Amino acid sequence: MGWFSPPLPDGVVFVEPHPRRVQALRDGVVVVDTEQALLVHRAGRPLNFAFPADAVGGLPHDPVAEAPGYVQVPWDAVDTWIEEGRRLVHYPPNPYHRVDCRPTNRALRVVVAGATLVDTSDTIIVFETALAPVLYVHPSHVRTDLLHRSTSSSYCNYKGYATYWSAVIGATVVDDVAWSYGDPLPETLPIKGYFSFDAARADVVAEVPISAISAR
Repeated sequence: MGWFSPPLPDGVVFVEPHPRRVQALRDGVVVVDTEQALLVHRAGRPLNFAFPADAVGGLPHDPVAEAPGYVQVPWDAVDTWIEEGRRLVHYPPNPYHRVDCRPTNRALRVVVAGATLVDTSDTIIVFETALAPVLYVHPSHVRTDLLHRSTSSSYCNYKGYATYWSAVIGATVVDDVAWSYGDPLPETLPIKGYFSFDAARADVVAEVPISAISAR
């Protein structure tokens, strides 16, 4: 993660036009439909939309001090948020957020309960803004016979829905030791069907870069 030099003063808020079409649905009815949204960036807080006050109808809202005439609608005040045809979850996608998938020969070894699930240098490394690099591996390099799909799932606005996998080694079960994206968003198609592993749940040795300079 980078830093500003000199550091920005506390309380700085960045507001920018967001000309994409943003819609909100509640009970199947479109209650927001505008191309006049703003993006409001506040340090330490999720990114938020701000809308012209007359675009939100009777939805609950609060004024945005940094954008007179604009208001913020609580994310859970509606059932569904859509940006240009893509359903959003949790928060608006950040236009400055990147996900880059690169083929690499960085080694990955994963051991669970004494069983080696992965031991290869044929990997894909994923660089994602503000996150540590992560290695993904094709299922042909994984002991998939020792993995069972779990009921867990999660969603990322940049990668899509993740499926989780538990390791079953004899009588030992390690829940959600791996995840994969069966139908990723276009930005991350190179990792479709690939596996990545949770270093907190398995013995993972991953040859990933470590920043030589601490974040300031």
